[in-house]
Amino acid sequence: MPVMRSTYAAAAVITFMNSWNAYLWPRVVLNKSNAQTMPIIIANLANGYSIDYGLLMMAVLFCSLPTIIIFFILQKQFAEGITGAVK
Repeated sequence: MPVMRSTYAAAAVITFMNSWNAYLWPRVVLNKSNAQTMPIIIANLANGYSIDYGLLMMAVLFCSLPTIIIFFILQKQFAEGITGAVK
């Protein structure tokens, strides 16, 4: 059973990353400026002649934090899956 939990943990992280990092479909569908996803906001920060790289890197960090937190929560299942595959 531990092998299946690691599979579910990997599927959960990948599914979360796919939905969290959605760019193209929300870009096409959402036309209000108050209903934008984080990748769209980050892409809008990079527009223009001068880019504030400090602000851009801070936005990327905030956008990455939920995925990192989910991974650390499911880290035990990943480790069990790796050690179970070695046996």
